[in-house]
Amino acid sequence: MTASPFTADDYGHMARALQLAVRGLSGARPNPRVGCVLVKDGRVIGEGWHAYAGGPHAEIVALQAAGAEARGATCYVTLEPCRHQGRTGPCTTALIDAGVREVVAATEDPNPKMTGEGLAILRAAGIATRAGLLAGEAENLNAGFLRRMRGGGPYVRVKAGMSLDGRAALAGGGSQWITGAAARRDVQRWRARSCAVVTGVGTVLADDPRLNVREPDALEGLREQPLRVVLDAKLRTPPKARLLTEPGRVLIFTATADDERTKKLLAAGAGIETLPAPDGRLDLTVVLQRLAQREINEVWVEAGPRLTGAFLQSRLADELIAYVAPKLLGHDARAMAEFPPFDTLADAPEWHWRDVRVCGTDLRLILAPKQR
Repeated sequence: MTASPFTADDYGHMARALQLAVRGLSGARPNPRVGCVLVKDGRVIGEGWHAYAGGPHAEIVALQAAGAEARGATCYVTLEPCRHQGRTGPCTTALIDAGVREVVAATEDPNPKMTGEGLAILRAAGIATRAGLLAGEAENLNAGFLRRMRGGGPYVRVKAGMSLDGRAALAGGGSQWITGAAARRDVQRWRARSCAVVTGVGTVLADDPRLNVREPDALEGLREQPLRVVLDAKLRTPPKARLLTEPGRVLIFTATADDERTKKLLAAGAGIETLPAPDGRLDLTVVLQRLAQREINEVWVEAGPRLTGAFLQSRLADELIAYVAPKLLGHDARAMAEFPPFDTLADAPEWHWRDVRVCGTDLRLILAPKQR
């Protein structure tokens, strides 16, 4: 058996760095959430995290906290230190100038053009490096960013609120509120960590939602509201819709070239992008590609049964987050997702459990699609 290159102390310090990274959960986007801990002679001498895009990186914050003591220290960081000049200077240069002895990274840079280069620069400067400590936890924290940097689309979470019998609204459309206050607060926290909240025009017309972050706890660390995205092939969004009256950006994807409607929505503050829709419906894969090009890492889908079903059936959802209320609404009530009829049970999409917990008076279920 090969001995682990990491000690119990290594694990403890990286776990702390991951805790710090979580503090940038809402504010760091579209950048990754990164935490850093500097340790010397067994003692923590500096900590930092990346709080917001354009602000100092986690390593810089930790180095500033440590000051001259950083010389000879070990740096634990949840993502390989950057070696490029962006909105801030290269972290590799700062670590070399500070005289750190070793850098331990949870994951390497996900950009294929830069993977491993930051660590290589550090080694060339005489700094020891190790990588891979708690890599799974670090990847989960930045799943959307890592996927986008590797050329993929954003990480998609689909939210559903439903009764015990899988119903999202009464037959007449009444749905406020199936779930309780704790579940609604939890939804606000998921919105806050997302780069974009996606809905369909049907939900806008039926419920006139705001789709913003309002809970004080969820607002902590948030510097900008998530982009609110409406999928509206026929451009039916009312210019006076509430989501257009709240702070933050709104983007409408449409397939309709209607100059008059476009003019009114632009005047109301919306951004509009036209996409092809050969069958009258927007292609969700194309929508996600366009969002990735806009530096969207994580998407939170909060929509009606048709769009919810489309995301789930197309296997574009990475997670389904369902809030289940202890109520029974009956067979005439509206389903939480619309699917075409399945010929056999084997045709039905299957999911596996990731997390189940009580959320106030309800249950919160987190599921991921089962790979076939």
